[in-house]
Amino acid sequence: MARWLRPLVGALLLLEGAAALSFLHHRYEELVQALFRVQSQCPYVTRIYSIGRSVEGRHLYVLEFSDYPGIHEPLEPEFKYVGNMHGNEVLGRELLLQLSEFLCEEYRRGNERITRLIHDTRIHIMPSMNPDGYEVAAKQGPDSNGYLTGRNNANGVDLNRNFPDLNTLMYYSREISGPNHHIPLPDNWKSQVEPETLAVIQWISSYNFVLSANLHGGAVVANYPYDKSQDQRFRSHRRTVNTPTPDDKLFQKLAKTYSYAHSWMHRGWNCGDYFADGITNGASWYSLSKGMQDFNYLYTNCFEITLELSCNKFPPEEDLERQWMANREALVAFIEEVHQGIKGIVSDENNNGIAGAVISVQGISHDITSGDMGDYFRLLLPGTYAVTASAEGYQPLTVTTTVGPAAPSLVHFQLKQEVVRKPAERKASGTRMSNKALQKKVVPRATRRGTQR
Repeated sequence: MARWLRPLVGALLLLEGAAALSFLHHRYEELVQALFRVQSQCPYVTRIYSIGRSVEGRHLYVLEFSDYPGIHEPLEPEFKYVGNMHGNEVLGRELLLQLSEFLCEEYRRGNERITRLIHDTRIHIMPSMNPDGYEVAAKQGPDSNGYLTGRNNANGVDLNRNFPDLNTLMYYSREISGPNHHIPLPDNWKSQVEPETLAVIQWISSYNFVLSANLHGGAVVANYPYDKSQDQRFRSHRRTVNTPTPDDKLFQKLAKTYSYAHSWMHRGWNCGDYFADGITNGASWYSLSKGMQDFNYLYTNCFEITLELSCNKFPPEEDLERQWMANREALVAFIEEVHQGIKGIVSDENNNGIAGAVISVQGISHDITSGDMGDYFRLLLPGTYAVTASAEGYQPLTVTTTVGPAAPSLVHFQLKQEVVRKPAERKASGTRMSNKALQKKVVPRATRRGTQR
């Protein structure tokens, strides 16, 4: 299907009935009321929970959509949207409230596409990560809001520069052929982050998120990792460098899914900038340290992109309906991208799920791990892949699988326990290896160095 036709077809599928949405700016109390109103209208497929509080004590609420709210179903992927990370970038906050109302209303109407999406996906929506900053911006209003007014949290900290810097650790690790995934946090990381950042890190550590987007404003472009270049001399807009992840082609596809489903993002020319296809590598735009999207990729299984959605950070209310219509199909289509690649369960010989098993794809140097129930989700582009599952105490297993353009391929792994040899067997084996080396009258350099350790 021609790329330009996809948004049109998707939009037609959503026109079964127009949900009664509220195109208003919501202060904190109004936001909370809107979330609980959705929950009361769709009680069987929604749940509201708080991941923590802001500096000034406001809850960081999340609205969940699922056919079994509050429960992770094996092989059902977890998805999240995060809005209003910068308090004065408010369109994402309102779009996520509108999306919540829309999903509820269309589910009640029996919209097949939305029903299938909610039944097959566990969707988490956080309209505001920075409610304190929003209140500062909202007091100024859309007409007199300064470009930075309310951007930071109540402690004056930019939350998108506040996550542990795993990029630097990754770049160093790459030089010594180390991992670029599930990088451990520094010992003192909790003392270096804000309450909102701490809450989000604990949140994404508690759920096995697969795909995510955080919503910003000030430009119109879909931005993908890495945000931080290896050489920080490339920090200004004038000197930039493309810094791809091992999943660069996949990230480009994810970003294009949003930009081409959006009414005008894909055209490229927006807000005085030009981005081909309406997408950009983050570091190619400008290098950003301690950002949330890179942190997701380097610390968890989650693939996250950043969506810049409006030239005006605080658009007037009369523009909210137009913005909703421009973003509606894109918001839904991006959630659907969580259903691609491969998924399955890693289990032992007794069919018990193995948590923390490592899933490696040959040719892509970025691994993911299985969740608490042993299920895993690996986003991949269509193609044929050699995939290996490994876990401590088990023999690794490699299979070859082909990924299609539609539903994910189901690939299960049943791992056998490693055979633990007796000490005498290990000693005899070591003696034979030593004799063999002696027969050659050469002791390998690696062996000598290892012995010295």
